[in-house]
Amino acid sequence: MRPRVRKALLSCFLAIVLFAFFSVRLSRKAISVATVRYSTSNLTVRSKINPNSLNYAVQENHHDRDAQELSRPRTRHVSSIWDSIATLSVLLPAWEVLVIVPPETPLSPGLGEEYRCIFQNNATSTATFSGVLAFTNRTTFKCVMPDSVRRLRPFLQPILIKQSENESPVTKPMPELIRWTFMAYESFSTEDDVILFVKGVNHRQGLNRSPQEFLCLFGDGTTSFVKTAVTSSIQEVFRCPHPNLMGVISGADSERIKISLEIVTENLVVPSVAYYTPRRSLVIGRPEEPRSILCACTMVHNVAKFLKEWVVYHSMIGVQKFILYNNDSDDDLERVVEELNQDGYNVTTLFWIWPKTQEAGFSHGAVYAKDSCTWMLYVDVDEFVFSPSWDQFKKPSNDMLTSLLSRTPQKTPSSSSLMLPASHRRIGQVVMRCNEFGPSNQTSHPAEGVTQGYTCRRKIEQRHKSMVLLDAMDPSLLNVIHHFQLKEGFRSKTMSMEDAVVNHYKYQAWSEFRTKFRRRVSAYVVDWMQAVNPKSKDRTPGLGFEPIEPKGWAQKFCEVRDERLKLLTQKWFGSTEY
Repeated sequence: MRPRVRKALLSCFLAIVLFAFFSVRLSRKAISVATVRYSTSNLTVRSKINPNSLNYAVQENHHDRDAQELSRPRTRHVSSIWDSIATLSVLLPAWEVLVIVPPETPLSPGLGEEYRCIFQNNATSTATFSGVLAFTNRTTFKCVMPDSVRRLRPFLQPILIKQSENESPVTKPMPELIRWTFMAYESFSTEDDVILFVKGVNHRQGLNRSPQEFLCLFGDGTTSFVKTAVTSSIQEVFRCPHPNLMGVISGADSERIKISLEIVTENLVVPSVAYYTPRRSLVIGRPEEPRSILCACTMVHNVAKFLKEWVVYHSMIGVQKFILYNNDSDDDLERVVEELNQDGYNVTTLFWIWPKTQEAGFSHGAVYAKDSCTWMLYVDVDEFVFSPSWDQFKKPSNDMLTSLLSRTPQKTPSSSSLMLPASHRRIGQVVMRCNEFGPSNQTSHPAEGVTQGYTCRRKIEQRHKSMVLLDAMDPSLLNVIHHFQLKEGFRSKTMSMEDAVVNHYKYQAWSEFRTKFRRRVSAYVVDWMQAVNPKSKDRTPGLGFEPIEPKGWAQKFCEVRDERLKLLTQKWFGSTEY
């Protein structure tokens, strides 16, 4: 009798253990799916609207919403993505949290008063002013996630308070933090359509999902939405028609219209911090200014000490406007830009905090500047364009760079031109090869500037940069760092290195070069500290994955002594300290 009892008890015990094990596994799976994805299953199409049309409105199905909220308190459906809350937060790399504040929120004058972030376990950290998003006028702060919060799951959005306010426990349920690797982060409205910038959908360079898999989703913070078809899906750039918001979005809410991307095949809406703005034509600078022949666009991070030399030089040889995408700089960039503008240069900065979005930033710059610039030069602040033939001139001229461009009248190619061989098509892009300079025995930033301090380079040219006719860009805005896909009827022209070359002061003194380990700006290039693709051309020969100075760094990458640009700028500008 006793063996039977023991056997029965043992069977019951094993059954309980197995039940508990599978219950935990199933609950974890449910929570992970619910907290990561935003379901569109509770949306129904209005009966009076054709669900197959390119522009249609939808409303939330409220039938069982309350029950769902009680059973899954952290699940957020499409309707609640745009709940009106004081702030919206994004988890950035290195445990930084970006807190975005709506424009109507009153803030301390000059932001002199400090703010704090209170997290889900009531841990706090200081919130520092980061910048103002250029097109939505939303103020941003950054705070570091405390160690005690990093162990929790899921990560919830913090609450922003003034430093002087009394601390109180967080009782208000907060939504989950948006991850920077998967979100819609910017939008831009042209006269014809809307461009949405989304990270985490097209993951790999050259592999882009079909536009038919997506819809653009517009909403104002209520329960009404409008969808339009996606017409282009390339890299992080998605294009769709403007929505018809009449009768759906009220005028008072016109500045609160969120825009996101619905992945139809996955029943999923991408979390968004992007807002829709009406159609607009944008002119950079004063409206009465004529369209510039040549502008320059680049993305920058802490380049204040280099900027003046770069702007002054390129301005003297033909660049009329400079557009800088400020990627979270915390140096004196704004002060230097203000000084340059006071001296008569035309420099515009756009606060662009989004990590690893260089390609998207260049695409944004192409449409942002199209009404103000004819050609765009895409080079970085450590890159200087010059022609060896300029040595014959005693002083620079503002037509030196434009002399490299096609002088064909700028007009849209006719249908007959599309049938011409490539050699007869109009030039829409001028490509220039690069020489990469090494540290040249420098141990710190040369006070006289990079063109004077770095004079030894590698023998074989590397990479290339370009000047692009903005009207010739393909509507997809596809680009690989510094050159673009062109429309049919246009072609690229590669300059010989005797006609034009880019001096790339890439491998600078170690004190400067090691700052590159912070992060690579390209969406598709592995960060320096990731132990992946050690033999890639995007990596530095002989350099590992840690910011540790290699032996003999100051003498590396020195195969050819090249002082051509040094002597040329000395002749033109004399001795100058930057």
